[in-house]
This record gives sequence, C-alpha cells and structure tokens, in this order.
Amino acid sequence: MRKITLIEFRQEMALFLKNSFGSIFTWEFLKIAVPLLILWEAAPRLNLIPKSLLPPPSAVWVCFIDLLIHRNLGHHFAISLLRFFTGFSVAVLLAVPIGLLMGWSPYVRKHLLPYFQLLAPIPPPAWVPLTIIFLGIGLRMQGFLVFLGVFYPVLFDTYMGTKDTNRRFINTARLFGASEFTILREVVIPSALSSIVMGMKIGIAMGLVCLVLSEMFGASGGLGWLLIESKDYYRIDRMIVAMVILGSFGWFLIEIMKYIELKLSLWKIGEVSG
Repeated sequence: MRKITLIEFRQEMALFLKNSFGSIFTWEFLKIAVPLLILWEAAPRLNLIPKSLLPPPSAVWVCFIDLLIHRNLGHHFAISLLRFFTGFSVAVLLAVPIGLLMGWSPYVRKHLLPYFQLLAPIPPPAWVPLTIIFLGIGLRMQGFLVFLGVFYPVLFDTYMGTKDTNRRFINTARLFGASEFTILREVVIPSALSSIVMGMKIGIAMGLVCLVLSEMFGASGGLGWLLIESKDYYRIDRMIVAMVILGSFGWFLIEIMKYIELKLSLWKIGEVSG
C-alpha cells in the first residue's frame, strides 16, 4: 500500500477545507449571517427581548468558555462521541452488507425486506421503554437507540442503490466471464456508493436525534444531558451552546461523508469541481 506524502496530505486537506468551508462561508452567506448576528446581539441589549429569554451571542460565547474550562464540556462531548460512534459503526457494518444482499439477491430480498419495511416506521422514541427494560440505562441502551436512527436510512439507500445498478454493466461483466462476487465488488458496490453515502448522511442526522433522546433518560453526562440539565435551571445560554456543538458536529461528519464520496466516486470529480 502506497504511503501518502506530506505534500499529498496537505493537498487533500486543502481540497477538504475548500469543499467544506468554501461552500458555506461565502459572501452571500456573510451578507445574511452578519446582520442576523448584529440583530441578535442588539435585541436583548436594547431590551427588545428579555436577556433571560434570548441571551446575546457574546453571552453565549462567555457561557461556552465557562463550560469548557469549569464545567467539563469536553468530557460531555467525549461521552456523546462514544455513544454516537458505538451505534453508528454497528449500524453501518450491518446495514451495508444486508442492503447489498437484498439489492443483489431476490431470494434474500423476499425473505428480509418485508420485516424491515414493518419495523422501519416505528419511531425510535417508541423503543425507549423496551430498550430500558432489556438493556438498562447506559451505553448499550444509548448505542442501540443511535443504531436505530442510523440503520434504516443506510439499509434502504444501500438496497436501492444496489437494485438500481445499470443492468448493462452487469451483463457486460458476465459476458467477459466475471464471477458474481467480482461483479458485486467491481460493478455493483461502486455504482451504489453514492446511495450508500447518502444513507449515511441521513443516518448521521437521525443518529444525533436519537443520541440526544437517549441521553435524556438516566444519563449523567453528554450533550443531551446538558440540554435537559440546562432546561431545568433555565440556562438558555447553555442550551444554545449544546445545540451549536451538536449541529456543528453533525455538519462536520456530513462534510466528511461528502469528501469520501468525492474521492471514491471518481466519475463525479469533474462535475463537483465544476
């Protein structure tokens, strides 16, 4: 396996930053964001809105520094990271191969798809009581709820991407004597990659929702717990900090997935770059 040089690493990082931050922090974005921040700062200070109801951005920043230095914000973030990636990784590792098999094999599809179609519409909050009874309150329960949020979007997008693979490519590969495994690996998976990444993007958003939900039941730390604890003490500034961190974390993960799609879906590079 070829090692990546320092120059190549810098080039890849520059590409990632350009496609991630460059598409957001544009002049058009700033023309709206800056006036909104000024209005947000001014409204509470001019008593147009009570500061207790909507603290200004400067107060939120001071609260963030206080949480970071004195209130173990980094610890809460690390706990939430562990819970999220526990459920996310298990969900992806199961959903992708099952989705590929369902899209590739009519036999597997007929036996498994109806069950997933029946279970998928059940909202994750409905699983909370049973999950607490069977798994208790802890990492297993929290990871399972995140798993539920991630699993079905990845599963169904992988299934549809596999099922919609261009039959001409498959028939051509068979014509040249490729085995079924080779066709699946070299034709179907690359073709379904965009759908898989899309499912993972949706799964990230749903997984974060389920993470916050799971941390509202019996947790003693995490960003979801911080939200509930802040609500009980009417600390809206802390609630905003937790919400911004959750949103930034989700955005960052989705940008990583977009970057992976850009690098692996080579046939799209010209389109994305343009």
